[in-house]
Amino acid sequence: MAVQAMCRLPIIDFSKEDLKPGTSSWLSTRNKVQSALEEYGCFEAVYDKIISLELHNEIFGSAKELLDLPTEVKAKSSSDISYFGYTGEEPDRPLFQSLGINHASTLEGPQSFTNLTQTFTNQMWPAGNNQFCENALSYAKKIVELEQLVKRMVFDSYGVKKYLDPRIQFYNLRFLKYRVPEMDEANVGVENHTDKTFLSILHQNEVNGLEVKTKNGDWIKMELSPSSFVVMAGEVLLAWSNGRIHTPFHRVILKGTKARYTVGLFSFQSGIIQTPEELVDDKHPLRFKPFEYFKLLRYHYDLDDARKGNESTVKALCGV
Repeated sequence: MAVQAMCRLPIIDFSKEDLKPGTSSWLSTRNKVQSALEEYGCFEAVYDKIISLELHNEIFGSAKELLDLPTEVKAKSSSDISYFGYTGEEPDRPLFQSLGINHASTLEGPQSFTNLTQTFTNQMWPAGNNQFCENALSYAKKIVELEQLVKRMVFDSYGVKKYLDPRIQFYNLRFLKYRVPEMDEANVGVENHTDKTFLSILHQNEVNGLEVKTKNGDWIKMELSPSSFVVMAGEVLLAWSNGRIHTPFHRVILKGTKARYTVGLFSFQSGIIQTPEELVDDKHPLRFKPFEYFKLLRYHYDLDDARKGNESTVKALCGV
């Protein structure tokens, strides 16, 4: 499988001020989103009018400070859900660690997220860290806006807006670090995988490394600016769309002498997830049975590594 350095994912600009449903800008951008997700399962989103360079620098400064804390401190952020709390360097991922804030949603109001981040930071910094709380709150609110905008466009493009219910959404705001490999270590930060989300939005520092696999088996190397984000469809969206939307395998390959930091917003849906009846017809027979998200997650983590990296978990669990 070749790695194509020159090929790029579609780039979609969300910085326009007139992106309102029904306008020509909305329809044009919506169609680009649908096309990109169906063909590649992801795209590069430009969002520079929402995330300033100052906030970018502040959030990545916070990410570095957080992930440089002693392991025994970071381990206090635990979760019953795999990869929702702190994940340290493991034998199969020796270069990677991450730490998440669960239910990082502003849908219930800014104060709820402020309380959540304050509880989180009290675990990390006993003396408190108001700057981290402020940065995380400001950043999460803006990235949730982008996620909801993309989701509205997806539902709109398929004519199923009536099913868009923000009450069943929840988010995990995650800080990820990939250290520089030692001389005798492989440079694989994270192996080939798909996300088990509805949507994932990834924002990195100046260190590249993300590679996305196309439908024909080639790998695209991502080169991103501070104002760009990768919006990626997870396996939940694959099943919800009855297979119309592609879910790409992706990985992180490290080069250079600087650590790579990424901030990710991962969106999920609670309750039973099922394909809208409008997306099932003679040309598109039902491909997935209804399922519950956490059952999908538990099923995935019970799979062996070879299956995790080479097949769709949602197809194996509930494919028709």
